[in-house]
Amino acid sequence: MRDVAKLAGVSHQTVSRVLNNHPNVREETRARVLDAMRSLNYRRNLAARTLVTRQSDTLGIIGFETTLFGPASMLYGIESAARDAGYMVSIASVRDLDRRHVLEAVDRLTQHSVDGVIAIAPKQSVTHALAQAPPSLLCVAVGGAGESDAAPTVSIDNAAGARLATQHLLDLGHATVHHAAGPADWPESAERIEGWRRTLYAAGAVVPPVEHGWWDAESGYAQGQALARDPDVTAIFCANDRIALGVLRALHEAGKRVPADVSVVGFDDMPDSGFFLPPLTTVHQDFGELGRRSLALLLEHMTPSPADAAPPDRVLVAPQLVVRSSSGPAPRRA
Repeated sequence: MRDVAKLAGVSHQTVSRVLNNHPNVREETRARVLDAMRSLNYRRNLAARTLVTRQSDTLGIIGFETTLFGPASMLYGIESAARDAGYMVSIASVRDLDRRHVLEAVDRLTQHSVDGVIAIAPKQSVTHALAQAPPSLLCVAVGGAGESDAAPTVSIDNAAGARLATQHLLDLGHATVHHAAGPADWPESAERIEGWRRTLYAAGAVVPPVEHGWWDAESGYAQGQALARDPDVTAIFCANDRIALGVLRALHEAGKRVPADVSVVGFDDMPDSGFFLPPLTTVHQDFGELGRRSLALLLEHMTPSPADAAPPDRVLVAPQLVVRSSSGPAPRRA
């Protein structure tokens, strides 16, 4: 810093203010200091700074190895929000969402002196593991983990999204709505089933049985084949857009027209959903907002506050229904 200060013709305190983005530095002075830093190839010693301030300005993110659209989009949203807030990010990926692998990821991040951790938590096992993290390490869970005492959580309101999709189909005149569900052991799937089921109950409609699958088009295709054989099926709410893609193919192969014979609604609003044939009506999840809200919640819990102003333990992000061409009025019965 003293070398930079000498070359720029300023004090080392001014160099420090430039490094910390202090507002009380004239622009021409700031530019001169930055030029001197580039000329000397100066880099801040982050390890030394961490020792002094006891803050690394680095956040840990726990993700898992997957190509699923939702978790991958959550990871990107969290990373973008942290970067915009001036934090560096250290990512620890796990192969399995069990307690041992999650705690190993927590340990790796702790060794990097992260200030806090945001974990993508589609299963309760992740939040249960976070409860065993060091007490000094603040953690927030993001995703479909539902309510939990183990860690503050941020998630899409899955039940509300399912209500939007189901009510949309009922309003179009369908007597009931069938559901192509996700895996039974994922809280996101369970919450979407609950929202779908409660909406049908409230409307006095028949609640069809649920067949669980996985989050991919292959599973949706198998579910769609079974539903296509039932002549009473006129509306299908799918647990995600990839399931909907498989359902659309199965209906097409069975000679069912969408939406003239069967209406289909998805969940996620993947970037490609508007290019399905027909373009898919779906529930939009704002993953950027999930990232921003999870970062804000973590920072709130990291900042001391009076007991009567304690930050919330759960934040729900509202979804939106995006209506396209795959949903339409119920077919007339002869």
